[in-house]
Amino acid sequence: MDTQTPAPAPPPGCPAHASGARVPLHGPEFAADPQAFYAYLRHNGPTAPVELAPGVEATLVTDYATALQLLQDSASFRKDARLWRDFNEGRIPRDSPVVPLLAYRQNCMFSDGGEHLRLRQAITDSMARVDSHRLARNTERISDYLISQFSSRGSADLLGDYAKQLPLFVFNELFGCPAGIGDRVLFGISGMFDGVNAEKATAVLFGAVQELVTLKRSRPGEDVTSWLMQHHANLTDQEMVDQLALLLGAGAEPLRNLLGNTLHRLLTDDRYADGGGLIGEALDDTLWDNPPMSNYAPHYPAVDMEFAGEKVQAGELMLVSFAAANSSPALAAARTAGSNRSHLAWSAGPHGCPSKEPARHITVTAIEHLLNRLPDVELAVPEDSLIWRPGPFNRALATLPSKFTPVPSSGRGDARAGSAATAPGAHSGGEGKDARKGRWSQFLSWLTT
Repeated sequence: MDTQTPAPAPPPGCPAHASGARVPLHGPEFAADPQAFYAYLRHNGPTAPVELAPGVEATLVTDYATALQLLQDSASFRKDARLWRDFNEGRIPRDSPVVPLLAYRQNCMFSDGGEHLRLRQAITDSMARVDSHRLARNTERISDYLISQFSSRGSADLLGDYAKQLPLFVFNELFGCPAGIGDRVLFGISGMFDGVNAEKATAVLFGAVQELVTLKRSRPGEDVTSWLMQHHANLTDQEMVDQLALLLGAGAEPLRNLLGNTLHRLLTDDRYADGGGLIGEALDDTLWDNPPMSNYAPHYPAVDMEFAGEKVQAGELMLVSFAAANSSPALAAARTAGSNRSHLAWSAGPHGCPSKEPARHITVTAIEHLLNRLPDVELAVPEDSLIWRPGPFNRALATLPSKFTPVPSSGRGDARAGSAATAPGAHSGGEGKDARKGRWSQFLSWLTT
C-alpha cells in the first residue's frame, strides 16, 4: 500500500496551480498567509523553486537542518553577490524592487573569507563600544518624543507612529547623524524597504552616508561611525559607506519589524494581552513564529553541486527561509523542551547577526516604555482585519491601529513626528520652520526646547 502523504494544494491565488510554475513570495496572497505557502513548498523537499519578484528566480531552503548546513558551509556557498549568475547574464530587471537588497556592496554581508573577517570584526568591535546604559537612555528619550506626538489623541498607529520610526532614530543617534543627513537617511531607508521609488531612495541613502563619512573624517565623535573609522581594519571611504548603509538599513528594518510584530503579539495573544506575560517571552515567541526577516541570507554555490538531493548551479541565488525553518515540524519537540533560542531568526554561521543583543535591548526598552506611558493600550480593530506588507524578505504589518486613554504629552516642544515628509533635500541647521524639516531635524529641535 502506498502511504505517501499526498501533495497539498497550492494556496489560493498561487500561480503554482499551473504546472511547473515557481511559487511567488510577493503579492498579497503570500503576505496574508505565508505559512500556507511554506507548507506547500516543504512538499518539494528541503529546497524549493520560488520567485522573489517578477523575473527574479531563487531557490529557497525551508528545512531547519538544511538551512544550518548552508549557513555554516562558507566553502561551498559564497556571499559575494558578484557571483549572481542571473544578474550577470542580464536576466534580472535592474529596476526590480529586490535588487537594492541583493546587489553587491563592499561590506561584510557580501564578502567571504579573510575579507569578511576584516570587515565584520570592524563592526563587531565598534558595536561592542556602545554603552548599554546610554542605549537605554536614548531609546527612552526617543520613545518619549514619539509618544508625545500621539498620546493626547487616545489613538495611534503603533507601526507608522512608533515602531517604524524608533529604530531609525536610535540608529541615527548611534551613528552620529546631524540633522540634514539624518533626515535623508530616514527617507532613504524607508523608501528602499517600502519599495517606493526604491532606486531613488537608495541613491539618497548612499549620498547621505557619504556625507556622514566625509564629516566624521574631519570631525570624529563618540559614535559608531567614528569608531569604525578608527578601527585597525583601516576601512576605505567606500567600505565605510557600504558598511554604514548595511548597518543602518539592515539594522533598522528588521528592528522595526521585530518591534511591530512583538507589539502585535502582546496586543493579540491572550497570554500577554491580559498583562500576565513577560515582554522578553513575547519577543522570543515572535522570533520563532513571526521573524522580522522571513526569507533572506542570499548565498551562491561556488561550483555546480548536489545539495539536499537536488542539483544546484554555480552562481544560483539561494535564500534561507528563517520563517519556514523555524516552523518546521522537526523543531516542535525541541521548542517544547525549552530550547527557546535555537531559532534561526538571527541567522547562523559566520554571517549571523552581529547586533542581536542591542536589538533585543532596544525592543524590550521601547515596549516597556510604551506600556508604562499607555498602560491600557489595546488593538483598535479586529485582528483579522490587519494587513501584512507584501514582499519576499520581510514579515511586517502595514499598520497596527491602537486605542488608549489619552494622556498629556511631555510638554517639550511642539514638533510633530511625520508632520512633514522626510525630503531628500532637507537642510541641517535652523533654516525655515519645523514644518519644512524632516523627522530627525524635528526631534533634534524638540530636544533643545
